[in-house]
Amino acid sequence: MIHSSRFQKPGCGDMIYAPKEYISELLMDRLHAMEVFVRVVETGSFSAAARDLRIGQPAVSKLIAALEDRLQVRLLVRSTRHLHPSEAGHAFYERARRTLSEADEADSAARGEGSGLEGRLRVCSSVTFARLHVVPRIGAFMEAHPNLSLDLVMDDRYVDLLEENIDVALRAGELSDSSLTARRLATCDRYVVASPAYLDRMGTPATPIDLLAHTAIVYTQGLVAEEWRFRCGTADTSVRIPTRLSFSAAEGVREAVIGGLGLAISSRWMMEPELAKGIVVPVLTEWKLPSADLWALHPSGRLPTAKAQAFVSWFSETFSRQ
Repeated sequence: MIHSSRFQKPGCGDMIYAPKEYISELLMDRLHAMEVFVRVVETGSFSAAARDLRIGQPAVSKLIAALEDRLQVRLLVRSTRHLHPSEAGHAFYERARRTLSEADEADSAARGEGSGLEGRLRVCSSVTFARLHVVPRIGAFMEAHPNLSLDLVMDDRYVDLLEENIDVALRAGELSDSSLTARRLATCDRYVVASPAYLDRMGTPATPIDLLAHTAIVYTQGLVAEEWRFRCGTADTSVRIPTRLSFSAAEGVREAVIGGLGLAISSRWMMEPELAKGIVVPVLTEWKLPSADLWALHPSGRLPTAKAQAFVSWFSETFSRQ
């Protein structure tokens, strides 16, 4: 006896029966087409997606053509060198990627493998924070989840999580986008820092007003506003220091401070190795700067996946031991 499921054929009022095996095959074909399309978008070419999926390039081309034919819409815009999703293709990519992720999680849950994550996880962090605090620890997380692929997007600029398909971002500072789902992971102090060589040459400031005689190095992507705000006991003061050097990447600020080019405001996270070794030193330590918060952010309008939640829980626990 053939098991069957009842469904309604489009454009027909009668209910008919189709084999369950046939419906299962249709569903698997649609998931496979989604997987291929997602890899084409993420790799930017048919050939790269074919290598990633270990299938032939002609098969990738045929699957995408069949998918566009079924949907009756162009999903990819082809140029001489690259493939880009169309507006419809971008919307389909978002939903297809979410569907594939949920299918992976459903499979794992059904097999009782909730601790064994599968699929691809995209994490975003600033370059310096990732280099100092994520990359040295990430091996333990990958060992615990051997079936998981992780893309670590290291970028100091503000990254649109939805636009760049980020599952979770690690960001320090004040949150400018209130629509994101945020979880505070940690808080640390910030300091005015300089190299001993710079202080020997230019003198050590005793009060915030003394900073006006020094060279300010500013991180344009980070926590530092035009005015540096301090508190000592109940007294508040702010100083607007003329900026001579500014960098869009924290690595530039670090190298400039280490090289003795001026003073900068830095979180302890950003200069932790150099502070520990005395390569840079804090000044005005009795004057407190606003602290820095570390946040785990998820795209708005999307429930965090099990992979993203597991990563945040692991990193929070690991980082708290520091």
